[in-house]
Amino acid sequence: MTNPFDLTGRVAVVTGANTGIGQAIALALAAAGADVACVGRTPAEETVAKARQLGRRAEIVSADLSTIEPVQGVVDETVEKLGGLDILVNNAGIIRRADAVDFTEEDWDAVVDTNLKSVFFLSQAAGRHMIGQGKGRIINIASMLTFQGGIRVPSYTASKSGIGGLTKLLANEWAAKGISVNAIAPGYIATNNTAALQADEARNRSIMERIPAGRWGDPADLGGAAVFLASDAAAYVNGHILAVDGGWLAR
Repeated sequence: MTNPFDLTGRVAVVTGANTGIGQAIALALAAAGADVACVGRTPAEETVAKARQLGRRAEIVSADLSTIEPVQGVVDETVEKLGGLDILVNNAGIIRRADAVDFTEEDWDAVVDTNLKSVFFLSQAAGRHMIGQGKGRIINIASMLTFQGGIRVPSYTASKSGIGGLTKLLANEWAAKGISVNAIAPGYIATNNTAALQADEARNRSIMERIPAGRWGDPADLGGAAVFLASDAAAYVNGHILAVDGGWLAR
């Protein structure tokens, strides 16, 4: 029988692929058979090396996604180096923390530009390519703050709420063109972005008490969800936000 989760012969772009969630997703896609373009401001040398050890083609694509200037180049370079583009994972993101009454315009713009504006315009560039070939998968990385407000992260909350709406908008426009657009909403995952929360004893305790699984997530916990949404097994899944949160939203 054909394995519906097999990604052999497909090319995936993963942004922010040098560490954490992006690295874990890139390697999960590679393990399922995809070749990967690892995009980021910092060269994802370790990720590329590990993907090649899995027998896949993998390439570094350097791009600073704090602006939209490089987005078309990401698509063009991926197609040139790996021969196509079938899957886009919009993972790259930043976070800035401060009380809402003190939050600066600089921090607002930095987060929204990276987490939302660049996601849209990279999806647009990839979408044009995918529509031309009649198929493709786009996976956005959302957040628990796509559903909740959080505290002290106003621009991050706004950007991740926007990701939820953008995922549905693109699914509405592109589903009939063969493009699936979905999102993964990670729970509290142990990464560089959450280091401040993990180091705050009281906040860490309150988070742990709310997670039914009783632990912070590991980036590798997101790999299966990404493979599923990128694969033929999810051919009729569109506009969905899949929470991978240890049960956080259920509590």
